[in-house]
Amino acid sequence: MYKLLLGIITLCLTGCLDTKEKTLEEKNQGLVYCAEANPVSFNPQVTTTGSTIDIIANQLYDRLISIDPITAEFKSELATDWKISPDGKSVTFTLRKDVKFHTTSYFTPSRDFNADDVIFTFSRLFDVYNPYHFVGDANYPYFQSVGIDQLIRQIVRVSDHQVRFELFNAESSFLANMATDFAVLLSREYALQLKEREQTNLFDQYPVGTGPYIYKEYRRDHLVRYYRNPDYWKHKVALEQLVYDITPNGTTRIAKMLTKECDITAHPSSTQLSILAQRDDIVVQKETNLNIGYWAFNTQRPPFDDLRVRKALAHAIDIEKIMQAVYYGNGIRAKSILPPTSWAFQAQTKLPGFDPDLAKKLLADAGLPNGFDMTIWAMPVSRIYNPNARKMAELMQSDLRKIGINVSIIEYEWNTFIQRIGEHRHDSVLLGWAADTPDPDNFFSPLLSCTATFSGKNPANWCNPEFDLLLTQALDTTDLAMRKTYYQQAQTMIVQELPLLPLAHGMRFQARSADVEGVQLGPFGAISLANARKK
Repeated sequence: MYKLLLGIITLCLTGCLDTKEKTLEEKNQGLVYCAEANPVSFNPQVTTTGSTIDIIANQLYDRLISIDPITAEFKSELATDWKISPDGKSVTFTLRKDVKFHTTSYFTPSRDFNADDVIFTFSRLFDVYNPYHFVGDANYPYFQSVGIDQLIRQIVRVSDHQVRFELFNAESSFLANMATDFAVLLSREYALQLKEREQTNLFDQYPVGTGPYIYKEYRRDHLVRYYRNPDYWKHKVALEQLVYDITPNGTTRIAKMLTKECDITAHPSSTQLSILAQRDDIVVQKETNLNIGYWAFNTQRPPFDDLRVRKALAHAIDIEKIMQAVYYGNGIRAKSILPPTSWAFQAQTKLPGFDPDLAKKLLADAGLPNGFDMTIWAMPVSRIYNPNARKMAELMQSDLRKIGINVSIIEYEWNTFIQRIGEHRHDSVLLGWAADTPDPDNFFSPLLSCTATFSGKNPANWCNPEFDLLLTQALDTTDLAMRKTYYQQAQTMIVQELPLLPLAHGMRFQARSADVEGVQLGPFGAISLANARKK
């Protein structure tokens, strides 16, 4: 009787465990992420658009190194070790072995990741003999804006699993830039196969990486679908399928969240947070983030080429009203282009304050006593640094009308918007930047350097050699105190010349279903869903 009872209990327990494991497996068959915009590309080298980087960078690819979000120390990824020469002009990376590239419907790798892939990936930025250098008009916005394409002299293949980057000069932010979401590793073998077929134009649209997920399909304005990478080198990926539901409208994203059509949603607005917080089945995540929302003026277009006009515009708007009506207490007013958590931050005491009378006087001094007509381009998507650009533009429109300036608000679909801003078609634009690394240069070179202007990624269209010299001096030394001095001078120059007006630093929000775990927001960089799973 005892043995019979024991057998029944064992059978029941086995059945319960099997059912539990089956249920967990079924739950992890897929996760749906409501994204705010279509991806511009599937290669992070060729774009700086945050919504695109969130979708592609950490899901499809890996980097040589990364930065720990808590300690800010460099961590090994596809490089297990790295050594810097005494003069700082040479960095040798030892590469991880047994890392496989994705097998897709359009590519089957015949070998593992090695030094040839590193050389191909980064030589594309600067080597005119690389078969992909001119694919996509040789436009590599992040790397060009920070000068990486001018910094690397050559990349030497030491062995199958060791490469040496030889630089023209030592640069203190080189490793930080190699750890960004843009510095992903690409497959040389795949690239050469496409070249043989005369299909190089497909390389940036049909991705092959080493990351946790494999590209399956993309339907514009509908979805992006990935499958689990069964050969992922770091760990087993729990989700069988990852889908990005392209939903530009923030209200629709929240509706899909409430009706369980989405497991995670990007950038819920401040007004929606209270609704989400009332739900036991939804978790709202909040993270202090290194970012800046700003109002940039096209400094090469009259009358915005006149500093008095830029100052008049800055004095005419009530930023405190914007903070209340747009950020709802979930952001802080900017005192510099750098956020207060940056080690180089210095609060700027001479930022223009709300003073309509002074604004009118400045316009009169500039020969525009009756005002003028202008445009403010407003982002069509919600971002960390600006949750509602349209509403912000409308508030500015009202303030500027009081000093005789007639404002038209311009909006386009996100990818078109970014393209036309890069062509400098705007008078002024409400944009922002979320940092990729904690290095202060990440806020200066990509936004305001002369090289960023030439690559179309400087929305102020502002090139100041004195400003660039400060950035160069900061990068030429590893002395933290000296770097801080140069960056503080750069912050002061921005306020003096006002190519853009720093507005606010926002909090990063994300809503997820309570049964989703392993999704962490970081203070910088794109989101990663490599560890996502359902409980």
